[in-house]
Amino acid sequence: MDLIKIANEAFATGKQHPEFGPGDTITIAYRIKEGNKERIQQYRGVVIKISGEGEKKRFTVRKMSDNIGVERIFPIESPFIDSITVNKYGKVRRAKLYYLRSLTGKKARIKERRVK
Repeated sequence: MDLIKIANEAFATGKQHPEFGPGDTITIAYRIKEGNKERIQQYRGVVIKISGEGEKKRFTVRKMSDNIGVERIFPIESPFIDSITVNKYGKVRRAKLYYLRSLTGKKARIKERRVK
């Protein structure tokens, strides 16, 4: 059991990310390596799901790209995540927002939650 903890600590990035939940609109600065070049790509979308626990925690972000829905799963402890910024806090009543997949246009909007 101790070997598993040692391996998890070795691969942990130790980065601090802001608190966010389902329904929040976030921007992820993700490092992409193409050949010998490296660049940072911004991925902005709505968090539709958070799953896992501890180091294995991951979240799914959905964005619209040319009227096509694109979902991407990010591990929270990924070394390729440069930063996460929360753009809007959403007011939702579900933990998994799968219903957004079938909605388009104004129906797919999420109300904003006031944060102090």
